[in-house]
Amino acid sequence: MEQPDVDEPVFLISAAAELAGMHAQTLRQYDRLGLVVPRRRPGGGRRYSLRDVATLREVQRMSQKEGINLAGIARILTLSKRVERLEAEVERLRPRADLGSRVFTTGPSGNVVIVERGQRGRRDEGRGLVVWRGRSS
Repeated sequence: MEQPDVDEPVFLISAAAELAGMHAQTLRQYDRLGLVVPRRRPGGGRRYSLRDVATLREVQRMSQKEGINLAGIARILTLSKRVERLEAEVERLRPRADLGSRVFTTGPSGNVVIVERGQRGRRDEGRGLVVWRGRSS
């Protein structure tokens, strides 16, 4: 069975409000404040995703149970998104940073250039070559 796309904007504001356990007017306020910004249909109607509903629930929890004001919640959400992006970037770069042997050379301006496994440095790059072996823990 195929998993639903959590980012697909499928819920009208009334359905999203019901799923999140709050009033539709609260969702409109959060949209104006930039806390949870749904996608818009060509006619301007809001459409919420499952991820948006989960975020609405988290905003409600932080506000009611933790006593965090909306400005604080906005900052937390912004930082959380940033962390997610950075974690994705780390995972993307992880294969290049393995602990095995690494080969470096210098570029035309003297900057260090990583030579990918199985590749050669470009001709316009320096002639100095260093093989680095990371210490094993």
